[in-house]
Amino acid sequence: MSAGCGDPDPYAGLRAEVRTVCQDFPDRYWRDLDRERAYPEAFVAAMTASGLLGALIPCEHGGRGLPLAAATVILEEVNRSGGNAGSAHAQMYVMGTVLRHGSEAQKRAYLPLIAAGEVRLQAFGVTEPEAGTDTTRIRTSARRDGDRYVVNGEKLYISRVQHSDLMLLLARTTPLQQVRRRGDGLSLLLVDLREAAGHGLEVEPIRTMINNETNRLRFHDLAVPAANLIGEEGQGFRYLLDSLNAERILIAAECVGDGRWFVERAAARAREREVFGRPIGQNQGVQFPIARAHVEVEAASLMRFRAAELFDRNLPCGAEANMAKLLAADASWQAANVAMQTFGGSGFDVENDIERKFRETRLYQVAPISTNLVLAYLAEHVLGLPRSF
Repeated sequence: MSAGCGDPDPYAGLRAEVRTVCQDFPDRYWRDLDRERAYPEAFVAAMTASGLLGALIPCEHGGRGLPLAAATVILEEVNRSGGNAGSAHAQMYVMGTVLRHGSEAQKRAYLPLIAAGEVRLQAFGVTEPEAGTDTTRIRTSARRDGDRYVVNGEKLYISRVQHSDLMLLLARTTPLQQVRRRGDGLSLLLVDLREAAGHGLEVEPIRTMINNETNRLRFHDLAVPAANLIGEEGQGFRYLLDSLNAERILIAAECVGDGRWFVERAAARAREREVFGRPIGQNQGVQFPIARAHVEVEAASLMRFRAAELFDRNLPCGAEANMAKLLAADASWQAANVAMQTFGGSGFDVENDIERKFRETRLYQVAPISTNLVLAYLAEHVLGLPRSF
């Protein structure tokens, strides 16, 4: 849970640990990767070796057994240090799907390897060209054939496939026209990418405006062992929603980290930069936007902890997870604009890192769910308004 007013931060030790790892990966490290569009292998290896990426894995499987609230602090501190946790965050919530819904055999087989860094589970195959956020309309199919599933279809904007050993894949195991509800008949499969690539799986890289390894996937009669089915066949959409709550809470924490980074950089610039014989931070026109950005980031942080608390208690948290993501994404984007305005023309200078983080945090207005869809969800499911889509 979050600290109360005047209380010490219960995660101070964890924050310090993350900062110790991140200090070996300063701004220049991330700047160079961004220029080269390279994957942060050294950073991910260091986070794995420290045990931080195995935070949610139970102790009996080699992890730390920490709650989701603690995991949010880890990712927040990565982004607050000037880094980008997007290269590693998926392992937490994708792994969580196996932890919460996988069989005991699957947990014993995979979780210790993930905790040790011997196997990477960084990819989640959900979105498609014609479905997008309307997940129940996906067309990728998995047909049962004896002791295996045969997968055909296409996925789009699937990140970290080339730096992952395993991928969690959502596919339709019962045709849409044969189910009562659109969310029925979807299943989750654990795909071994080491075996699949070139044997029924085609991976096509896609270049984007930020340094995020993402891909188009095409499946042509890809065979996946039936033993790799997560939970019950046809219940994958329910498992997915549970995973997405964790994802949104973790993403909210990353946005909080970005927001704090922007506010801290903007405040430092406003104190140091002098124009007309006085620091620009002495002007209320510069002060007030920074102060408001700070308020919005801190409020979003509290909502993040509230959502994480509910998740960790295994209570319904869909509304809170969505609100946390919305508030944090908006706060970080506002803080990004404030920082850019405070730096002025020098904010566009690559060496100051504002423009890099500016591009990175803009993503969260549209992914993993767009702001408008969060509002539509809240309007319908919280406020009882008519469904808009």
